[in-house]
Amino acid sequence: MDQDTLFAYKIFLNAALPLVKVIATDVPSLAKKFKKAHCIFQVSALCPEAPKGKVATHFTVNNGEWLVCADKVCNNAMVELQFKSVEAFVAFFKGEMSPKTLPKMIGAAKHTGMFVAFMSVLLKMSGLLSATKAPEDEETKVLLVKAFFYLLSSGISALNKNGHEEIKAWTSVSPDRVYSWAVNDHPEVSAYLRIKAGNSRAGRGEYKRAMPFFTLRFDSLDSALGILMSTDDMMDATKAGRLIMDGAPEFGAQLGAFMLTVAGFAKG
Repeated sequence: MDQDTLFAYKIFLNAALPLVKVIATDVPSLAKKFKKAHCIFQVSALCPEAPKGKVATHFTVNNGEWLVCADKVCNNAMVELQFKSVEAFVAFFKGEMSPKTLPKMIGAAKHTGMFVAFMSVLLKMSGLLSATKAPEDEETKVLLVKAFFYLLSSGISALNKNGHEEIKAWTSVSPDRVYSWAVNDHPEVSAYLRIKAGNSRAGRGEYKRAMPFFTLRFDSLDSALGILMSTDDMMDATKAGRLIMDGAPEFGAQLGAFMLTVAGFAKG
């Protein structure tokens, strides 16, 4: 397996797929599908190099409560999408749908209702993350910005933990610092990344133990989506006040570069 494939599948397992919980709980029409559910869902890829012969992220759902087990294989999943290789898994989640990339659907016949509900969430997630135009309604804007923030913070951390050269060099010499993403007047839309001496941990919501060392702050949801969806220029947004760097500008440029790195592995 080449290094780019390793980085890509680690981002999908640790940063993208965990968004299933966010979408399944934040979207009312989807949340009601799992209100009385008791099921273990899994997305996996066969991998001879892995200890259990495959890699996976799975979800345990009990009465609408979701437990995410990122990059962990479950041996008794009730509903599973199993890809024949890590390469097929990565290609599929980058949007390449063909007979070579389609997964095996395990448990679909026995647990039809749960399978359909889980696929509804995956399709919603795919639609959100692949959108090229910002949504018009406030509720979807909140969900999309939140999803992007979580993806980026967890994605940077995943790359660090798996030895990405530039990101590892950045965290290795860093003292204990917290970098965060935020939108004015929307405390529910925030995420952070804590790094120290080569270690990293991504978190959802506001970091409340201390003031973050640096915050990439947007004046509105629309401004955030402009940068996150690459329809706005970071320098122009900063000059116009749509993007506020709470901290030295050089740290904003550095964080922005790592955001693009994550996006590159996730979208190709």
